[in-house]
Amino acid sequence: MGHEASGTVHSIGSAVTTVSLNDNVCIEPGLPCSRCTSCKSGRYNLCPDMAFAASPGPGPATHGCLCAYYRLTEAFVYKLPASVSLEEGVLVEPLSVAVHSIRLAEVKPGHKVVVFGAGPVGILSAAVARQFGAAEVISVDMNAARLKFIKEFAATGVFTPDAKADGATNAAAIIERFHLDRGADIVIEASGAEPCIQMGIHVLAPAGTYVQTGCGKPNILVPMTKFGEKEAVVKGCFRYGPGDFELAISFLRDGKIHVKKLISRTVSFEEAPNAWESVGRGEGIKTLIRGVQDDIFERRSG
Repeated sequence: MGHEASGTVHSIGSAVTTVSLNDNVCIEPGLPCSRCTSCKSGRYNLCPDMAFAASPGPGPATHGCLCAYYRLTEAFVYKLPASVSLEEGVLVEPLSVAVHSIRLAEVKPGHKVVVFGAGPVGILSAAVARQFGAAEVISVDMNAARLKFIKEFAATGVFTPDAKADGATNAAAIIERFHLDRGADIVIEASGAEPCIQMGIHVLAPAGTYVQTGCGKPNILVPMTKFGEKEAVVKGCFRYGPGDFELAISFLRDGKIHVKKLISRTVSFEEAPNAWESVGRGEGIKTLIRGVQDDIFERRSG
């Protein structure tokens, strides 16, 4: 389990130059093959043989980071600035997903952005969009507590859809309430939910850009003709790529995005099952789990 992780360097190889013993670091939790067409073109996140932490595939099944020690090549290990804690370092991974989505969307100053989903990636996508100069960032979700949080954290406006209305009707309500003229310049769909995907397509302005960041059911119904009528630019978003982690870390270092506010609680390794149940109930924003501590090894071997 686990692909969002930070830690302290325990040992290094003789050729390592970018980190030292006892450095606090965060990790990019995937190891690409470096030989395929995707890797050679700089889009290593699309490598078919990527060994990604806690992932059964695509690529080889790989154990996660919820452990005492995790080995990785130095190219995917990033030293944390002194001002960034290990707890904040864990959030670099989802922040990098947000950075990747906003870079794909090519958000520019003055853009009006609608983000569907107020989970960690949706919240952070809104924050990154603001850093890229978006004039308005509207967050859409059914969870009132999360909408309250994101309104204080990054969004300029929030919207709760009518569960009984269709996507076109809810989209029209968003456009009217927030005076979006012909719609949003950018839509970031970070929920993966079919109603939000439908809503996002309808709320998109002609010639706008739609980025599918969230993962949901593999097959859904979408109003495909709208993409053609609007000459929409439609992009998928998968994990992160070159430069995304570096930019995410710089946002933390410079105090531009305060990810610590997303951390609801931190629990011990032994409390992990209860933490997963809590997250499954939709409690909090982000729960962190400490890795296996040395005293656990001592107790088990004693």
